[in-house]
Amino acid sequence: MARALVLVFLMTSAPLLRAQDDPSWRQPFDPLRIVGNVYYVGTRGLSSFLIVTPGGGIIIDSGAADSVPFIRANVEKLGFRLSDVKILLTGHAHFDHVGGHADLQRLSGAQVMVMDADRLALESGVDRSALGARGWKPVAIDRVLKDGDKVTLGGVSLTAHLTPGHTQGCTTWTMEALQDGKKYQVVFTCSVTINEGVHLVGNPRVPAIADNYAQAFRVLHGLKANVFLAEHGAVFGLEDKARRASTAAGVNPFVDPDGYQRFVERAEQTYLKQLAAEK
Repeated sequence: MARALVLVFLMTSAPLLRAQDDPSWRQPFDPLRIVGNVYYVGTRGLSSFLIVTPGGGIIIDSGAADSVPFIRANVEKLGFRLSDVKILLTGHAHFDHVGGHADLQRLSGAQVMVMDADRLALESGVDRSALGARGWKPVAIDRVLKDGDKVTLGGVSLTAHLTPGHTQGCTTWTMEALQDGKKYQVVFTCSVTINEGVHLVGNPRVPAIADNYAQAFRVLHGLKANVFLAEHGAVFGLEDKARRASTAAGVNPFVDPDGYQRFVERAEQTYLKQLAAEK
């Protein structure tokens, strides 16, 4: 059976209006195995995750518009092709996550699936979130997802969890990975940062934004993560863990349940502090 793959591209947004020219977004980063059939194939600054299955490929997020050549190069270094990809998913509709969607759709022929609350943004190429940053090439949608929907390919299932706030359709993805006879719960966390200049109280673009973030934290607290991944490598310590993984035989630094809990707790405290200050 020919090898095929699931590609997962996720990036946790820093303040986008300030970080949109971050040079690390366009710096190459060697692909590496995270756990089981999950691999990192992104740039130094924007995460991309590859999940290998017997039945085809799924991509979650495509990075910025100029990320596609880097993603493609890393996929090919691992012995795969973009034409193996069958499904393209979205973490959330900001230009540094879906900027390459149209090109990846064209290169791979993949079906595009997106959470309902981010559908109009992806289709129109217009950032409809509270941030209102720059847009991207409009993308044709093949399937609209709801909270709790599963995307299954080649015996591998990913579950979509609606964790809104950063965008209205911000989606955290979970899956189970198997390595050396052990099962690991992998969480690809959607961003829960609050972009610079975005208000939680009296927000004219997204009036329910404070409640949306509260919903996201409830969901994230309820997830069980052995392997914590996020949309920017810096959020889950990619470079440090990659160095340790290359030298620590028998120990996988990406298995980090405590890191996941600390991340959620810190992000929630930042949200609560800003909400209290605005009130």
